Amino acid sequence: MNFALSDDHQVLQQSARTFVEKEISLGRVLVPGATVADADYAGNWAKIAAMGWPGLVIEEAHGGSGLSCIDLAMVLGEMGRSLAPSPFLGTLFGTWAIQKGGSAAQQARVLPDVAAGKARLALAIAESNGTTDAPGREAVAVRSAGGWRLTGVKSFVIDAASADWLVVAAQDGGQRAFYLVDARQDAVRVDALPWRDVTREVCDVRFKDAVAEPLTADDATLWPWLRDRILFALAVESAAGTQRVLEMTTDYAKERTAFGRPIGAYQAIKHGLADMLGLSECANTAMLYAAWALSEDNARGPVAAAMAKAYCCDAYVSAAHRSIQIFGAIGFTWEMKNHLYYKRARANAELFGGARVHRARVIDMVTKKAA
Repeated sequence: MNFALSDDHQVLQQSARTFVEKEISLGRVLVPGATVADADYAGNWAKIAAMGWPGLVIEEAHGGSGLSCIDLAMVLGEMGRSLAPSPFLGTLFGTWAIQKGGSAAQQARVLPDVAAGKARLALAIAESNGTTDAPGREAVAVRSAGGWRLTGVKSFVIDAASADWLVVAAQDGGQRAFYLVDARQDAVRVDALPWRDVTREVCDVRFKDAVAEPLTADDATLWPWLRDRILFALAVESAAGTQRVLEMTTDYAKERTAFGRPIGAYQAIKHGLADMLGLSECANTAMLYAAWALSEDNARGPVAAAMAKAYCCDAYVSAAHRSIQIFGAIGFTWEMKNHLYYKRARANAELFGGARVHRARVIDMVTKKAA
């Protein structure tokens, strides 16, 4: 395949970069003791909604643009490289879940408001130990005379505090099923976690007899499809973040002098930057391959998404760590962005399974195909 971006994709990427650099704010996160409450979540969402980005992957019939994963990568990557604080990622995950698993009525009720920026979503699937693939027992759905009721807890829910609707994975008679839950009801309580990445909301969500509505797709149909796209999205953010860290570090190495020379003239720094460049190029290639496979609904999509998540997130962690080393003491300070990229990298690496988990899945998938 051709990994070069088309003219249309380059224009989309550049316009997204221009917008993000000009309009999206990190808020007050670059001060000691900052938390996610200091990030400009609401303000950034309003600007993103005005651009129509919440509807990028939503079908035109529901007011969206109906773009492919390759198109999405152009925009999501720019948000990842700038660490843009907003409920975009959680809404994206919830949108995919409703698109694949929701009934026609559920899609018509929720997706047009999402595309218009009037509603936000979040996907609640992880257990308290971070597991997303197991059936889980910490949230249970029970059928009652008035419908379904959900009780229990879900953990590590991205953007739950901003969500109007939650898509929740809960146990139903020993099997896992997905439910649409109005996050604004009193039976739902959201507790923000003390997440190290202060540019992203991550929460625990507790349900106590909350009204829930089952999605039509079962777990075996919905989750593998949804997981591939979630892993791809995290790979996009990580590949873009790796590239941005490389750019920041290269610029610094040209400007910072030691013993009368730019530090970039020293061999040790050159080697470090060369390593980062290699990581960035390979991460971008892995991400684009996954984007192509998922856009084409290719049979290699699951393998490509797992490979991209494992490699891109590891590359991001390595590059962000090396960046702090090259910056030296100033790279450890709160007012620099280095620590924000490192925290985002470490968080992305663990969300929805670490690299070891997905490399094992790749081996399993490839082995089964070869048998």
